[in-house]
Amino acid sequence: MKKFSSLLLNVFLVLAAFSQVAIASDSAERPNIVWLSTEDIGPHLGCYGYKIKTPNIDAFAKRSLTFDVAWSNYPVCAPARTTIITGMYATALGAGNMRCAAVKPEGLKLLPELMREAGYYCTNASKTDYNLLDVEGVWDKSTKKAHWKNRPEGKPFFAVFNQTKTHESKVRKRPHKQQIDPATVSLFPYWPDTPEVRQDWAQYLDNIQTMDDWFARHLKQIEDAGLKDDTIVIFWGDHGAGMPRHKRYAGDSGMRVPFIVHVPEKWKALWSSNYVPGSRSNWPVGFVDLAPTMLKIAGAKIPQSMQGRSFLGPDAKKAKYVFGVRNRMDERYDVSRSISDGKYVFIRNFMPHVPHGQFVEFQQTTDTTRIWFEQHKAGKLNSTQAKFWGTRPIEELYDLQTDPFETKNLALDEAYSSKVIELRSELKSKMIEIVDLDLVPESTLFEYEQESGKSRSTFAQSDGFSLEKLYLTAEGKINWYRNVTSDRPEIRFWGITKMLEAPTNIWREACEEVAKCLDDPSMAVRVKAAEFCLTQKYEVENAVAELIRLANIETSNYYVAGNALDCLDRYRNQLDRKDLDLIKALPASGSKIKRGSNNLAKLMRRFKE
Repeated sequence: MKKFSSLLLNVFLVLAAFSQVAIASDSAERPNIVWLSTEDIGPHLGCYGYKIKTPNIDAFAKRSLTFDVAWSNYPVCAPARTTIITGMYATALGAGNMRCAAVKPEGLKLLPELMREAGYYCTNASKTDYNLLDVEGVWDKSTKKAHWKNRPEGKPFFAVFNQTKTHESKVRKRPHKQQIDPATVSLFPYWPDTPEVRQDWAQYLDNIQTMDDWFARHLKQIEDAGLKDDTIVIFWGDHGAGMPRHKRYAGDSGMRVPFIVHVPEKWKALWSSNYVPGSRSNWPVGFVDLAPTMLKIAGAKIPQSMQGRSFLGPDAKKAKYVFGVRNRMDERYDVSRSISDGKYVFIRNFMPHVPHGQFVEFQQTTDTTRIWFEQHKAGKLNSTQAKFWGTRPIEELYDLQTDPFETKNLALDEAYSSKVIELRSELKSKMIEIVDLDLVPESTLFEYEQESGKSRSTFAQSDGFSLEKLYLTAEGKINWYRNVTSDRPEIRFWGITKMLEAPTNIWREACEEVAKCLDDPSMAVRVKAAEFCLTQKYEVENAVAELIRLANIETSNYYVAGNALDCLDRYRNQLDRKDLDLIKALPASGSKIKRGSNNLAKLMRRFKE
């Protein structure tokens, strides 16, 4: 009888909690929401156990919930912010490449639009950086001066403030007034220990200490306005640190961010079962979860299209994993996926023939990257340091408890085979579940968008498309001949790409068949066919000529031209003087792409060195 009474009491408490949320939603009184976001930092804060002076954030953490397993889902800003604003993985929209310009799907409403419909005054100060076109006007105000103080009387507000002084570009800004002595900082084992690296890392930490004051000023504004008890505050960084092997990296150091949530006692009906003020949570959360959580707070309906889940509320449950995506980073194409349960991280490299550390011009501007790369070319690095610049294993598994810096790959260790099988299976299931469209070549999605007049997300509805079959092809599980002769361009693309993983000359019998693809209807397939021919030293002259033709934006398109130039740069040892002269004469501008349109110029500069 006591057990039954206890059960009834628990049911009543849960229903009462839901009732409070519903009442709050239906009445004029609802919690305000403030996001305080900062750029390009990992969890390098005092409250996360790091030796750094962040007293204001640390004090905030002592009365809030600090998440230990928070991932940005993407290790770079534009796709990460696209995920935040849609509540969908950017890759499900075909918008997961850095600064692409995808057409927004018809009928898709972004988070601030839905919050405004729920009665909130929504401001953003001021970064957007979404990978979708035609998203202007979704905020009430989105300027540097946008502020919740300007809201209509009586309206709850949802306000975002983004701080840029921790951005990657600020790590290399000189002159700089030093706070932390570079000689005292601890470096990661994958970096060479040089004065330049120490200077960059110390400056990165200095910038975080300065950001702590910015954070405090915003909390004080809320408190001075008498809104402390009425405002939910969430602090987060937008992806890993603005340093190489962090930002842009597919593993934990690229994805893990600080993530601290404060829900005042007044709104404890919104607390989840893990919410204890001042505590830590091992619940995995991702940026894809932010939008549905905000809508739940607002008492609004969560669209079925959203792929995240709320991490607040009495019915919130612990997720088992977080999921990560790495695609094109600026001018360099790549495809990797990752998944973590908090203890282990698993990375699947679909293009292992290119390194994690591709030559990305913006990243290379940082002294740490430049020195690291120079020492790699000079053969001065140890095996741990050199790994970033070499070809990759297809699969990587790291134990984050014993190896937090992800240096010892356990993927081939039999003792961890069950964990590899588990995470590999979960990764595949997640990619199929969300319809991971960025397995399709970016240029193919762009051409489809241009020809059909539809958004890239509808590509998955085209006749004969199968994400599962595409995944198996990208994994190398289907016969190469069937792939290369498929009627689907994305299958042909991945069929040839998988052949690039094998040692030179192993595919000699396939050369003639792949060489036929130099005339393929798909320009993306032609790029890969040419690359294959270069690896096999087969029809090199024709392959180079085709790549140079494709690199001309006037006869191909922006994405194809970038991929062709990227390929030519990697195989420049097979180019003669005539080839180089032709490349240098190519147009590096004229793109109609509205975002990231300087990538061709970056690649062209490589041929003028």
